[in-house]
Amino acid sequence: MEYRGQVTAKGKKVAIIISRFNETVSVRLLEGASETLLQHGATESALDVFWTPGSFEIPLVASAIARKDKYDGILALGCIIRGETPHFDYIAAETAKGLARVMMDSGVPVAFGIITADTMDQAVDRAGGKHGNKGRLAALGLMEMMDLLKVIK
Repeated sequence: MEYRGQVTAKGKKVAIIISRFNETVSVRLLEGASETLLQHGATESALDVFWTPGSFEIPLVASAIARKDKYDGILALGCIIRGETPHFDYIAAETAKGLARVMMDSGVPVAFGIITADTMDQAVDRAGGKHGNKGRLAALGLMEMMDLLKVIK
């Protein structure tokens, strides 16, 4: 037997957590993700958006949301741009590990829509520019995972 999740948001409640840091990029990710979820059956009332100061804070908010047992999925959006110090490496790694832990501990699917880029130009290219919109891709993956977990249950 083979199982695949369908790309649908119909009847699903989604928490979108978005970082204000590098907000010009994050907003574009939010637009792509929200548009994609709505195109696939979500209603505006089923999408709740939570703003954090930066990406590092997203896992804490995701953990609090997952414990509420109110959402079918969590979509993390943000943008971390490499600077001249190792700060980028710590923030990117801990954010990714934190979100993976939330997903594994809670059983709630968490989509990683956080761009990690060397430059602002690279980030913009991935937030609706020549490399597509990573917010849209994260939303597609989240929908598939929400549905697959429903099939498994």
